[in-house]
Amino acid sequence: METADVVVNGVGVVGPAIARQRARAVLVWSVLERTALIGSITSSRNSEVIHTGIYFPKGSLKAQTCVRGKALLYDFCATYGVAHRNCGKLIVAADPTQVDDLQAIRAKAAANGVHDLRDVDLAELAELEPAVRGVMALLSPSTGIIDSHGYMLALQGDAEAHGAMIAFDTPVTRLGFADGCPTVTTGGAEPFTLQCRTLVNASGLDAPALARATEGLPDTARPATWFAKGNYYVLAGRSPFSRLIYPVPEPGGLGVHVTVDIGGDARFGPDVEWLEATSPDAIDYTVDPRRADAFYAAVRRYWPGLPDGALLPGYSGARPKLSPPGAAAADFRIDGEAEHGLPGLINLFGIESPGLTASLALAEIVAEKAGTT
Repeated sequence: METADVVVNGVGVVGPAIARQRARAVLVWSVLERTALIGSITSSRNSEVIHTGIYFPKGSLKAQTCVRGKALLYDFCATYGVAHRNCGKLIVAADPTQVDDLQAIRAKAAANGVHDLRDVDLAELAELEPAVRGVMALLSPSTGIIDSHGYMLALQGDAEAHGAMIAFDTPVTRLGFADGCPTVTTGGAEPFTLQCRTLVNASGLDAPALARATEGLPDTARPATWFAKGNYYVLAGRSPFSRLIYPVPEPGGLGVHVTVDIGGDARFGPDVEWLEATSPDAIDYTVDPRRADAFYAAVRRYWPGLPDGALLPGYSGARPKLSPPGAAAADFRIDGEAEHGLPGLINLFGIESPGLTASLALAEIVAEKAGTT
C-alpha cells in the first residue's frame, strides 16, 4: 500500500488551490483526478468573473471566502502573470420596480465589508455604457475577469514546483479507514490503494458520489444534490461593452448577464436549467439553439439594440446545488471531523459560484481544518 501525508481528490480550480496551499506545508502528498485534464468539467465552464461578494448573506462561507478570495486572486494574478482585467461591473435596474432590489444588494454588500459600490444615474449610465438602457445601476468597480485556464495552470505549476504529484485518469472508487487514517482505492488503468493522514474531497460535481462511497460516513454527511445547467451564448460581431453588465438577480442565479473575456469578446449567460440527471456523467452539455429565444428577451431588457440572429450557441456548465428548485440557495459546505466524526476527511460540497473567486480562501480554510497552514 502506498502512503502520503495529504491526498486531494479533484483537479478543478479549488483542488489545485488547496494542493498549492498544502504543498508548501507538507512533504508527501498526491492529487487524484478522474479525467485526463485539469479543470475539464465545472471549472472550465463558467463566466470567468472575479466576484466581490455582494450577493451573499452576511456571515456565510460564500460571502467570507469571496471577499477574502478576491484580494488573494488579484495578488496571485499579478505575482504569477495570469491574464486578468479589473474592468468593473454594472448591475442594471431595467424598470423602477427593481430600484429597491439594487439598494438591497448595496446593503448586503456593505454588510459583507464591500463598500465600493455606488449608484449610477441615467445620465452616467449612458456615458459609461451607451448601449445599455435602464433607470438606474450600481457600479462595482472591483469586479474583474480572469483567464481561468491560465489561473489553473499557474496553480498546478506552483503546486508541482513544491512537490505535488498529480495522477490523472485516476478515479477514486472507494474511501475507507484503516488504523484511523483514510484509505483510498482507485480505478483506472493502474488501480492502487493509498493511505493518507488527510483526504480532501474537492471533486465538485462528483463530491457527493465520493461521500456515498465512503465507509462509515453518516447519512447526514451525505447531502442531497441537484444539478443546474447554465447555458452561454456568444455575440457575433464586436462587443459594445467595456464592462460586465448584469441584470437584477433571479432565483437560482444572477440572471443572463454580459461578460467580456480577456480578448474583448462578449458572451451572455448563464441561464438556469434544472436537470433531472443524478450523475455528472449523465449531464448533456449541448447548448440548445432554441433557448436563445429567452436570451433575446432577457438581454433586450437592458440592451434593446441586440440584433436578431446575433446570439450563437457557446458552451454550458453545471452547478452543484445543495438546495432544490425554488428553495433559497444553500451555502458552501466544508465538512471536517467535527461535522461527520471521521478523522482526516474533509468534504467540500456545493462549491458553485463564486468558487473560482473564493478558491484561494477556501484553500486557507481547508488547511486550517487539516491542522496545517
